[in-house]
Amino acid sequence: MIRSLTIRTVKFAALILAGVLTACGPVAAQGTVNDVIGFLVTNQAVPTGDFQKDRAAAEAARDAIAKSLLLDLTSVPLATASSGFLYRLNPELGTVERATESFGGFFVERALTPGNGHASFGVSTSTASFDHFDGRSLRDGALVTIANQFRDEAAPFDTESLILHLRSSMMTVFGSVGIGNRVEVGAAVPFVQLTLDGQRINNYRGSTLIQASGNATASGIADMALRGKVNLVAVRAGGVAVAGEVRLPTGDATNLLGAGKSSLRLMGIGSLERGAVALHGNAALVRGGISSEYDFSGALSIAVDPRVTISGETLIRKVTELHSLELVSAPHPALLGVDTFRLAPSLGAETLASIVTGVKWNVTHTLVIGGHLNFPLSRGGLTAPLTPTVALEYAF
Repeated sequence: MIRSLTIRTVKFAALILAGVLTACGPVAAQGTVNDVIGFLVTNQAVPTGDFQKDRAAAEAARDAIAKSLLLDLTSVPLATASSGFLYRLNPELGTVERATESFGGFFVERALTPGNGHASFGVSTSTASFDHFDGRSLRDGALVTIANQFRDEAAPFDTESLILHLRSSMMTVFGSVGIGNRVEVGAAVPFVQLTLDGQRINNYRGSTLIQASGNATASGIADMALRGKVNLVAVRAGGVAVAGEVRLPTGDATNLLGAGKSSLRLMGIGSLERGAVALHGNAALVRGGISSEYDFSGALSIAVDPRVTISGETLIRKVTELHSLELVSAPHPALLGVDTFRLAPSLGAETLASIVTGVKWNVTHTLVIGGHLNFPLSRGGLTAPLTPTVALEYAF
């Protein structure tokens, strides 16, 4: 009898709350991207009786979403510094000749350098529309942030979830130059436009209302990269090199365009090139920035024609500070027979993986146009179904 009375009381209170929220209407917010994400995640109306736990869970969810977006914008590998045209001195003839038949890949570095005084300049553009977070759709309310559920029922009776429309467009200007026959230095400057449109949805017993909404737009320079590569072993069949990349905090961290602090990437590179076929492997360690990382990548490039190269790449990143979000239950402190579910970050590090496939075409002289598609293989963090990129490069 007591349990029945308690359940009826809870249902009656929830109905009153839903009516009040409907009458009041949704609240809206504008501001920086970080502010709007925080507003949508923390603007809670589902009563749980434990403000401290609610606030801690909401802040953890907000930080995880913001960090995942930052990782996609500020620490994702930029276009390779390796020029499509690599040269070396032929000691027998005393002339400079092309060192490889292929034009290389898109993200995976090659061990060889372009040759003394040879420089390249390029620009790439890409766009991504993120539609999932940790495997949950961002478009249909599947990303539940908090919920109340009776233990004798199969599903929560009162939930709040996020609907987010996130899109980023990036243009990266990059260049490199060979110093001597074994050293290459370069830089990459990315420019980003980010748009966010989101809603927080309350659903009580199938009755849905918009509790809060927000939108933000940001654009500007992201974190600039300075690069260097030293070729340790160079033979006709390939080589071995080491490289470094420093990301400078040039982007606006409040709008998620920058990490807010510098990072350093140290990389080992191995290449094997025989005729039209080339294999490349990279292993890298990242420190600073948003998170430490352990990166591994490989590429296969085939020159199907003297002017055309097709490439396939696999990119793997183990990000130590990126954690998945899971719904964790706890008994409601005041309501008998009710459990409250809150989003909470897991303890393990997330591993992100993707494949890249595309083509490079030598249009004329040393002008190369390339295009590729990036497909995610993992469910961790923010993911887009595919990310198309178009790039143009000219070698001097």
